[in-house]
Amino acid sequence: MKLEDVRNVSVIGAGIMGHGIAQTYALAGYQVSINDVNDSLLDNAMEHIKADLDVLVDDAFISQNEVNNALCRITTTSDLEKAVCDSDFVTEAIIEDSEAKRKLFDQLDVLCPPRTVLASNSSSLLISDFASGIRRRDKVILTHWFNPPHIVPAVEIIRGRETSDETAELVYALLKKVGKMPVRILKEIPGYLVNRIQMAMIREVWYLWEQGIASPEDIDLAVRGSLGFRLASIGPLLTADMAGIDTYYRVTKYLFPLINDSHEPPLTIRKMVEDGQLGAKSGKGVFDHSQEEWNKIIKRRDKEFLRRLKALYRSEKD
Repeated sequence: MKLEDVRNVSVIGAGIMGHGIAQTYALAGYQVSINDVNDSLLDNAMEHIKADLDVLVDDAFISQNEVNNALCRITTTSDLEKAVCDSDFVTEAIIEDSEAKRKLFDQLDVLCPPRTVLASNSSSLLISDFASGIRRRDKVILTHWFNPPHIVPAVEIIRGRETSDETAELVYALLKKVGKMPVRILKEIPGYLVNRIQMAMIREVWYLWEQGIASPEDIDLAVRGSLGFRLASIGPLLTADMAGIDTYYRVTKYLFPLINDSHEPPLTIRKMVEDGQLGAKSGKGVFDHSQEEWNKIIKRRDKEFLRRLKALYRSEKD
């Protein structure tokens, strides 16, 4: 299948990632079907999509006419077969669980037309973990989007052991067409590229907080005003070159033995999960806010991300 043959896109899972992925494809001109287990979840997804599109209009990123056209391209259904029966490209965005994904991919393999490419938005699992038993193993691939998916430009592409060159190139071209910055991961590895880097940082961040080195507010402020500010324009390897590899060598030789190297999740994270302190989705996590406050934080985040997207990444995507 060629890029011009892709017309109908399906997104399975209407949660935080799913509705943003669906919105991206709809804005790019594709007919999109969103599937989830009940109409309440689907109605909630559409409300989020409308709110997200309003933010894009407010920031002059798109026009109201584009919003109207995008919404007309989106349909929702709790019937999986109806959602995918005429799909050219499916993105799965359900729970991060191998067994749940395996069950879904087995269903998709039966319900989708033979031409359909099946992609997973897993954050850490390998496509081989849950799609090794289906027939179309040459047409399965991982596309790892980042939250919020309708704004963050990068999407990782991770091939399975039997993913064909044709499928990989089609997905790369499709992501480029919808305005993303696809990143090819050359070897199948758990966590891929970005989450391995992110988790290495999170391990040390959580350790520093637990040790009382700084408050959560100051830890976030330090990262935003230094690493975050710099890495938005130049990546870590270019940063090393510009600082001097000899300097990096001396710093790594001194600090690497002192950095936390735990192989278990921090006890604080486990206790927070056990206590239902899940962050924005429950109201309290590291920070404690009302739902109204969380909504304001998310809206402010999205507006800041959009300004950054305009300033830094538009030319790279083009």
